[in-house]
Amino acid sequence: MASRQVRRPSRGNAPTLFEAAERARPWSDAGTPLAERMRPADLDQMVGQDHLVAGQRPLARAIAGDRVPSMILWGPPGSGKTTLARIVAARTQATFVPYSAVMGSLPELRTILDEARQARAYEGRRTILFIDEIHRFHKGQQDAFLPDVENGTVTLIGATTENPSFSVNAALLSRCKVYRLETLGEEALLRLVERALTDVEHGLGGTGIQAEPEALRAVARAADGDARRALNTLEMIVGQLQRDGQTVLTVEAVGKASERGTLLYDKSGEEHYNVVSAFIKSMRGSDPDAAIYWAMRMLEAGDDPLFVLRRLLIFASEDIGNADPRALQVAVAADQSFRRMGMPEGLYPIAQAVLYLAVAPKSNSVGKAFSAAREAIREHGSLAVPMKLRNAVTGLMRDEGYGKGYRYAHDAPGHFVPGETYLPQELEGQHFYEPGVQGLERAIAERLEVLRKRSG
Repeated sequence: MASRQVRRPSRGNAPTLFEAAERARPWSDAGTPLAERMRPADLDQMVGQDHLVAGQRPLARAIAGDRVPSMILWGPPGSGKTTLARIVAARTQATFVPYSAVMGSLPELRTILDEARQARAYEGRRTILFIDEIHRFHKGQQDAFLPDVENGTVTLIGATTENPSFSVNAALLSRCKVYRLETLGEEALLRLVERALTDVEHGLGGTGIQAEPEALRAVARAADGDARRALNTLEMIVGQLQRDGQTVLTVEAVGKASERGTLLYDKSGEEHYNVVSAFIKSMRGSDPDAAIYWAMRMLEAGDDPLFVLRRLLIFASEDIGNADPRALQVAVAADQSFRRMGMPEGLYPIAQAVLYLAVAPKSNSVGKAFSAAREAIREHGSLAVPMKLRNAVTGLMRDEGYGKGYRYAHDAPGHFVPGETYLPQELEGQHFYEPGVQGLERAIAERLEVLRKRSG
């Protein structure tokens, strides 16, 4: 279906996301970026996201029938969120209003909603409101359009790179269908750049540039799942080849253009937490290869090395503990060494600590012990300290029984007093620390078992 003019209310100089889509094709603006010129005009032109738009999938049928529900399009950059919204804009008979959560203002949004109410009440017209980067709105701002979504005045299409469970108001989220767009695979991106290089009408087919067999695959691989990045990279390389009077796109040219490609990673977004999670779980699973890979993913993407080191310090106690007490020493030494060395030499102690912690024996008994003790405190409150454990620093305290009956452990054989108790009376016999059987904790467990048996 051909793209058509999107009907939208006049709002002065309000920012518009869809100016390019509103122009009739073929493209007459030679300055339009390749990624914009190659944007699919219909579902059959999209690459990837087959789980959403292939064949008779529910979303594909809803778009084809102009029956789209309120939805959240959630996915990484360059995965097709805005493209899907533009395809809806091209097909729908409703008034389609694009709005940017970054560039727009709340008063402007209220004006849009007022116009939508009037259009519904007096003309029976539907309004589809597309909000790009909806996660930029805080929860209070999202409340502004919740009633209009709830009563059907507007159909909301929100686009976000953030997990909507965290970034979208729960009440609003419950009224929207969430569609998860996946990172585009290498094969999908390869089809995209091949099409762009040969498309005479919208792409680079008129340049006469040919590509080595592996060159376009290198472009797809360097894009790291982002279609926009793949097309921008291709356009940049082709432009340089034209300026140099060359006609063949080589793997070497791609390598030069993408030596410092940006990794898919947002230090404040979901992908950050995904990579951190993979890093911790790889160390916990005793896989040094995966652990060092995810650590370098964080550092290469520009994460703060001190953040990585802090995670190592936590991990050394939380997931290793007394199974190998040296792990904490290694993590502390890595932290101190990095602060002395800085980058890039500081990568050595970080990598050394990551590898050591990954292969160290694992135990989570430290966390279990303090959690159990904390739960007992919350359940029983501030239980009295047994009199025998109190220091009798004055005569009055001695007269009151402070310290009476206490037996000094170092005076006993083996520096242990069988049968002595140190917990409040209400908790006597309760065990908070249960050592594991990995590493040094096996020996600790054996000794503790002997001590507890002697205490009866």
